[in-house]
Amino acid sequence: MGEPSGVPEPTKPTRVVCCIGDIHGYFSKLQSLWSNLEKRIDPPAFQTSLIIFLGDYCDRGPDTRKVLDFLISLPSRYPNQTHVFLCGNHDLAFAAFVGVLPPPSDGSAFAETWKEFEQNEAREGWYKGDGYETMHLQGRRWAGSIKDRFNAAKGMEYKGSIYDAGPTFESYGVPHGSAELIKAVPDEHKKFLADLVWIHEEVRSKILPLFSSSVIGAFDNRTASNLVRFPGRKGGTNTCMLSIGILQDDVCIDTPEGRKHCKLIAVHAGLEKKKGFEQQLKSLKSKDTQVAKVEALSGRKNVWEIPEELTKNSTIVVSGHHGKLYIDGLRLIIDEGGGLEKNPVAAVVLPSGMIIRDIDETE
Repeated sequence: MGEPSGVPEPTKPTRVVCCIGDIHGYFSKLQSLWSNLEKRIDPPAFQTSLIIFLGDYCDRGPDTRKVLDFLISLPSRYPNQTHVFLCGNHDLAFAAFVGVLPPPSDGSAFAETWKEFEQNEAREGWYKGDGYETMHLQGRRWAGSIKDRFNAAKGMEYKGSIYDAGPTFESYGVPHGSAELIKAVPDEHKKFLADLVWIHEEVRSKILPLFSSSVIGAFDNRTASNLVRFPGRKGGTNTCMLSIGILQDDVCIDTPEGRKHCKLIAVHAGLEKKKGFEQQLKSLKSKDTQVAKVEALSGRKNVWEIPEELTKNSTIVVSGHHGKLYIDGLRLIIDEGGGLEKNPVAAVVLPSGMIIRDIDETE
């Protein structure tokens, strides 16, 4: 029996991707937004969608503990969805305080991260309680007590620290700046914080035509479900591939020129325009904690635009962090709430580009 020469590329419905902006401890907003997503998106599509949370789950709002409980429950409640939980700058600082950041790969101490910003210690009131000697800079800033209590940029009082971390402490039943938080945070919450990714890529799929058994060894276990076996000429079996999805599925986005098939990169604040993408990708995937300030999680103007090398190959870059809703071509910034009680929490749904908010009224 001869080997078939090939099969047509399979077709499948365009996958729905939901990118959800910064939650910042507002559990009731998260509940309402999730309910609206379920109502507004076609049920079969929602049940199999890719859900990307863009980071900053803690601080400012009153219910960080409930927010984390909700997020942790999603994979078991919606087993056919794919969930991605990005790390925001607030989440990194929370993780630093409770001791779940990976150690610097170069063997240096976290105290080395203090040096670049020591001139800010008095003004920001860095944490000096139990365990501070072995804490990353951002953990000390997060649990500190800022000297000037008024946040001029937001026109309101700081909530404990420069990160507004006071409500997070309170949601776990301890006062701001207390080392008791480390004991109060459940292990599953610590694991959630430790597992947050600093960057996520969705890349183009390649459906390859039929191959004979001679090349199967070149592919990893992700292709195993595509192997088929059939009787050979001299007994036994031959093995071939009908089709192989080497990479992940496309992400599609509707544009004035039509639907585009794109790679998608999700990162909390953005990518530095003046640094090479591969260099940034390596650092973010490895969670390089020898860096005092991770620009991709906390930068502003320097991470606003898409790096030029990514503009050449249809790459969506989606972020939260910036306190506004901004969509310009393939650059998506979804943070309408900004952690402020008066503002909504929003999500963007691809490929349509539909914006859904917690305050939307649905039938």
